[in-house]
Amino acid sequence: MKTLSILTALLITTALAGAADQESDFYKITTFETPKETAMEVGSIELLPGGKLALGTRRGEIWTVSDANGDPSKVKYQLFASGQHEVLGLAWKNGALYQTNRYEVTKLTDDDGDGRADTFATMSDKWGICGDYHEYAFGSRHDKNGDIWVVLCLSGSFNSNTDFRGWALRIKPDGTMEPTCSGIRSPAGLGFDADGEVYYTDNQGPWHGSSTLQHLKPGSFQGHPGGNRWYEKAPNMGVRPPDPKNKSRMVTERERIKELVPPAVYMVHGKIGNSSSFIVCDLSKGKFGPFQKQLFVADQSHSNISRVFLEEVNGVKQGVVFPFLKGFKSGPIGGRMTDDGQLFAGGSDRGWGAKGGKPFHFERVDWTGKVPFEVHEMRAKSDGFELTFTEPVDPATAGDVASYKAREFTYQYHADYGGPEIADVIPKITSAVVAPDNKSVRLTFDVLTKGHIHELHFDGVKSASGKPVLHPVGYYTLNEIPAK
Repeated sequence: MKTLSILTALLITTALAGAADQESDFYKITTFETPKETAMEVGSIELLPGGKLALGTRRGEIWTVSDANGDPSKVKYQLFASGQHEVLGLAWKNGALYQTNRYEVTKLTDDDGDGRADTFATMSDKWGICGDYHEYAFGSRHDKNGDIWVVLCLSGSFNSNTDFRGWALRIKPDGTMEPTCSGIRSPAGLGFDADGEVYYTDNQGPWHGSSTLQHLKPGSFQGHPGGNRWYEKAPNMGVRPPDPKNKSRMVTERERIKELVPPAVYMVHGKIGNSSSFIVCDLSKGKFGPFQKQLFVADQSHSNISRVFLEEVNGVKQGVVFPFLKGFKSGPIGGRMTDDGQLFAGGSDRGWGAKGGKPFHFERVDWTGKVPFEVHEMRAKSDGFELTFTEPVDPATAGDVASYKAREFTYQYHADYGGPEIADVIPKITSAVVAPDNKSVRLTFDVLTKGHIHELHFDGVKSASGKPVLHPVGYYTLNEIPAK
């Protein structure tokens, strides 16, 4: 019996040692029950004083939530407002809650302190709506100037049938509306980076080979010409830019259209997701793990969240997306991270379907305190990339070019819906140099292709303790190649 016990213990130890790390070892998803009287199709989330949350829904309701940071059985809900139309943006400031719905930005106040909105004051409704199913409006929190940003879907996938459909607008504190960017197709999220720069997610369709994360640089054209007819109503934007040529390339049209800002990151279709949605930045100072100041971008269709590292090269935003966490119960649309590093997410599958399988969800993500072995950052260099890792690497595997595999591809820039990956380049990785501290690796390529997505696999890399990389692939959008 003693021999058998020793043998059993050895087998168990061996099995545990060989078990691959799982996402749930590092990040745990908690699912909340929601009120039975409603379909909690969360479209937006905001933080309120006292640790409360506000949830805006696709059904036009706003709920406040208490005690969502702890035991899920103790969470409490109260209906704050109803009768709205798709609350896809919430912002709290100076005792008031601001909502963005399909037709306006509204300031809501609870005047008698009973937890229900009493006053509904229109801040701005200076954009058009004609009843098309696709005419969603997504709103941001207040930016560093006190403005709320609104991004407006086109009418259908192709056209702008009423004022400023396909635009980003800024709503000033006094309610003034300022047209800010054109060229938007089908947005599904708005967010800020650690410096307060504004981004939105757009979705695959005409002029978009894939879903994208895009930098909303004031005065820019974001790529879809359908809404450019409204330049005549936006004198602050200057002259209407030329329309892109059909069946071209983004990198080519950038040379011709000075206002065109390329996607900062392609959320590669079918691999990262099919329908990018909310954007949150980790400002928790380490309470959500080792990814401070990076962005987390959800995908409604794939029921997942990906991680994005951004940098600026030659004045243009670009960066890399890595898989991060799958397994949400439905399709996340609204998301918000607290200062304590808890990430709340919610959404639905209505209209498009979602891998999660449930019709709607409200969930929380917590870091378990364990650090996953991941590529932490991927930076472009003049002749390759520099990878940093969340913990020291094994220099033998990390310094072996056979541990890596690379491919470069792009999408055609055209008026057709979506499109395949094209123009493959298979570069040779000529060297892999591990830094003295074993925390970074410098890869040299024989060719980099401007405007291409650089898909890099690093399956062969092991940590100093022998662990493989949890997510061994990244997709870097190389808008600009750094100088030597």
